[in-house]
Amino acid sequence: MTKTPLYFDYAATTPVDERVIESMVACLGHQANFGNPASSGHAFGQAARTVVEQARQQVAERVGAQPQDVVWTSGATESNNLALKGIAHSAGERRHLITSVLEHKAVLDTVNELERLGFAVTRLAPDEQGLIQPAAVQAALRPDTLLVSLMAVNNELGTFTDIATIGAIVRGHGALLHVDAAQAVGKVLIDLRQLPVDLMSFSAHKVYGPKGIGALYVGPRARPLLRAQIHGGGHEGGLRSGTLATHQIVGMGSAFSLAGQPDDSEYRRIARLSERLREGLSSLPGVSLNTSTTHLVPHTLNLRVDVEGFNSTALASDLALSSTSACNSAANTASHVLLALGLDERQARSSVRLSLGRHTTEAQVDEAIAVFRRVIEACTPPLW
Repeated sequence: MTKTPLYFDYAATTPVDERVIESMVACLGHQANFGNPASSGHAFGQAARTVVEQARQQVAERVGAQPQDVVWTSGATESNNLALKGIAHSAGERRHLITSVLEHKAVLDTVNELERLGFAVTRLAPDEQGLIQPAAVQAALRPDTLLVSLMAVNNELGTFTDIATIGAIVRGHGALLHVDAAQAVGKVLIDLRQLPVDLMSFSAHKVYGPKGIGALYVGPRARPLLRAQIHGGGHEGGLRSGTLATHQIVGMGSAFSLAGQPDDSEYRRIARLSERLREGLSSLPGVSLNTSTTHLVPHTLNLRVDVEGFNSTALASDLALSSTSACNSAANTASHVLLALGLDERQARSSVRLSLGRHTTEAQVDEAIAVFRRVIEACTPPLW
């Protein structure tokens, strides 16, 4: 019987919470709330519309937004595309974009496409701690800067960006700020009533919701400029056409309502586990963190193993973790994020990301440390 590895890849995806599943099942089947939310002429459609709007309210409440500013999408990738391309379509003479080399491919590839279409792009480099500093954004702004797009929490490193300070700088310049917050909900405080952010992307499957559903916050400064990228019916206030997936939307609403905050007991529990894991792994020969421990959420650890003969595939039968982001893994390439930090190809390929979540236990952390120890010892020849 094949052994199931311990799961340390919550940054890639999370299992759907049982309570979320229950809410979704209530929207499936002929005796459930299966109607088309756009069919307002009968009770089935009206019932579906009601739960869709309840879910919109749940997402909005979690991030401090107004419900009417939440637009449903198929996930953070589509949200990023809608934000960047949608604003670019009303660029006028402002045709300069700012992002960083650390962003998710959903932002980097979209920016590359806009650059191909004639936009100027500045890609900021991180400092030695893997952070994009507000001063770097300030220095990159130009009179024709239209939009700045940066992550809230990096998906590979777990580092978080000073969005509040950057947002004030960008807003003072008259440009717009888009934030990819796919990894941020429950890990850093998000209050869009206070944050100077114009567009923010979210995903359900990073917070124990279903795959295939996400949302884009569209603030009042961005709303008049944003142009739809999917046409065919004018759904979502004309910004995203397509029949709404009631069960997935309800699942996202439920997941966001259950998501924790950085000051709750679950966050503190993960912080304790993360410290235990970090200390245990750092004590092993050749193991070092690829980031500092400041400006770092506890859910993600990125480390490298500088031991001759080490290969992360030796861990795979015991631990489900990542040697890079899922998008880079699919292409079998070294992490562009780690290369941007200054690691060489060998160091990047000998790095792994472990991410903790709701079901991680102390026993699993101790077992992960033991697995690393066994693999490293197997790579190290005896001295006699």
